Amino acid sequence: MDGLQRRLSIIELLHTSSAPISGAELARKLHVSRQVIVQDIALLRAENRNILSTNKGYILFHPQSEDCQYREVIYVRHTKGQILDEMSSVVDLGGRMLDVSIDHDIYGQIRCDLVINNLDDAKEFVQKAEKSSSRPLCALTEDYHYHTIAAPSQKAMELIKSDLREKGYLQ
Repeated sequence: MDGLQRRLSIIELLHTSSAPISGAELARKLHVSRQVIVQDIALLRAENRNILSTNKGYILFHPQSEDCQYREVIYVRHTKGQILDEMSSVVDLGGRMLDVSIDHDIYGQIRCDLVINNLDDAKEFVQKAEKSSSRPLCALTEDYHYHTIAAPSQKAMELIKSDLREKGYLQ
C-alpha cells in the first residue's frame, strides 16, 4: 500500500469510527509504524482535513454538527481539582467542550483539542490527568485558560455560562 492509499484508508477508518482511534491502533491496522501514522496525519491536515488529536486518539471533526451550532470561546480559571466540575457544567447543560488554550508569555497561544461530549468523556479525561505526572496546560498560566464551547442553542450557551459564573470559574 502506498502513502496515498494509506492516507485514504486513514480517512475511511476515522470516518466510519464512532470513537477516537489511537495512532498505535491505526498503525496496527495499516501495518506501519506509529511514526508513519503521525506523518500521514500531518500530511492530511496540510490538505485541510479536519482531523483532531485527542487524549483518546484521532477523530474526524465535523464543524457543522447540527446538535451544537452555537460556539463561543470562554475565559475561565479553576484548580486541577475542579476540572470535572467545570466539564460537568458544560455537558450537563447540553454543551460540548471542544478545546483548551492558554496565552503563554513566551510561546503565544497554545491550544489542544479536548472534545468532551458527555460526562463519560469528562470522567475519562480527569482519570487520565490524575494518573499522569504531567500538569494541565492551565498550570502554566496560574490556572487561567480558554475553552471553545459548543451548545445546541443560544439559551443553552447562556445557561452554561451562568452556571460557570455562579461557580466562580468564568472570568
